[in-house]
Amino acid sequence: MTKCPACLIGFGREDFTALAHHLVDRADESDSDHVRWLNQNLTRKRSSAEELVPSLEAVYDLQGGSLTSWVKRNFIAKFYGKDPHPFVVALQHPTRATLLGYVVEHQHFLRQWVRSCANIMARTDQPEVVFYELDNLNTEFGGFGPERVSHYELLLRMGESLGVDRSTVLATPPLPATVKAIEGWNDIALREHWTAAMAAMHGLELIANRDLVEEGATVRYFDPAILTGTEISNAAKNFLREGYEADVEHSEEALELVTRFAGELDTVEEVQSTFLRSIDLFDDYLMARLERGSDFAD
Repeated sequence: MTKCPACLIGFGREDFTALAHHLVDRADESDSDHVRWLNQNLTRKRSSAEELVPSLEAVYDLQGGSLTSWVKRNFIAKFYGKDPHPFVVALQHPTRATLLGYVVEHQHFLRQWVRSCANIMARTDQPEVVFYELDNLNTEFGGFGPERVSHYELLLRMGESLGVDRSTVLATPPLPATVKAIEGWNDIALREHWTAAMAAMHGLELIANRDLVEEGATVRYFDPAILTGTEISNAAKNFLREGYEADVEHSEEALELVTRFAGELDTVEEVQSTFLRSIDLFDDYLMARLERGSDFAD
């Protein structure tokens, strides 16, 4: 089924004509999500629906590759192209403010993350996916005992090492962009096919996949030198290192599962649209980290 990448309303299979008309109609009504998607992905010029169809077909074209390679190609273009995302730029050699903005907004993200993983697990009948998501629930939130604490705990410890106690972090409401992103991801996990939800959530782990530089990314998530130098706290190193070492395997395994089951269950187009929606939400959420960081600027 073809779905709108800006709102996920559904159309017929490979019905790019209906999708084009929908995008034009919503843009004519000045809907910000649809205007943005058109401007960023197709054209900034006013165009008819018929003129947009070939461009839409090109966006969804796997170009002879796998769904995994399509996901990576679009993620790299969005966050790691010629002009990397501003948060990625800031994280190369992060200030205290950047890291604290990360802490405060990301704790909300991680709490939604485990809810999304749990919903994927509840909605699939594939044991491989269940086991994968169980591991994610523990890795991100539950932990594996005192010798291997969760990413959530490492995040809070990073905040404490920078002078902000966890009670303050936990009591701080998310910024509007984070709220919108969390609501969007929650809707995806509850309403979209589980393969699409899996791509929407685990495709985001590509942000810390250091191997993307071999596939065209212009930079890594951060300069690896900060893990051995003295410019950030040890707790910050521990948090960043965990993702740096884990997210290659996590993202690759998830995308392999999505690619296989989306092919078997005929949900490839739904996966593509949902992933495109998710990375727009992620774009705004990363900007919220920077916005929050300004609260801690010297």
